[in-house]
Amino acid sequence: MMGRIGLAIALLAGSAGAVAAQQSEVLFSHKHWQVEIVGWDDGSLGCVAEVSAPGESFSIWTFPDESVQLQFYSTAWAFDDGTTADLEVQIDRRAPWNLTNAELYQNSVLFTLPDDSSGVNFIVEVAQGNRLFLRADDGSDVQNYSLSGSRASIDALIECGEVLSGKSANPFK
Repeated sequence: MMGRIGLAIALLAGSAGAVAAQQSEVLFSHKHWQVEIVGWDDGSLGCVAEVSAPGESFSIWTFPDESVQLQFYSTAWAFDDGTTADLEVQIDRRAPWNLTNAELYQNSVLFTLPDDSSGVNFIVEVAQGNRLFLRADDGSDVQNYSLSGSRASIDALIECGEVLSGKSANPFK
């Protein structure tokens, strides 16, 4: 799959700025998940793994600088730009995660994972989990998402992110 990702990156980078503000190519689909490489008109690229239902989605984004961002989206939400909220995420019956100062933007909640072991641990829980619950900071339910198929999709997302950042899982390259 590494070669396919590299080709997709080359094609998106070569056509960035052409017509659309955003272009994408599906790299992997499994159960409710889809992994894509996305290119914007400014030439920037990102990889995204997303599980969605009509009007709702949970996405994990990776970028060339190795940052990882969570995005929760709903057509039912309409946030004022520049606002934040403290939220809670729980995967299955594990201990909840606190998303302090998550950015609220239009129909999305955005949160950048810390670049340390806790960020890695969160991704591992997603890959191993069955259901993710998004809650307000008081613990009240907001939304929940199926994680069925997340293990294979997270693997594809990591591989895409390694290609974007110039790192390769293959030590012989």
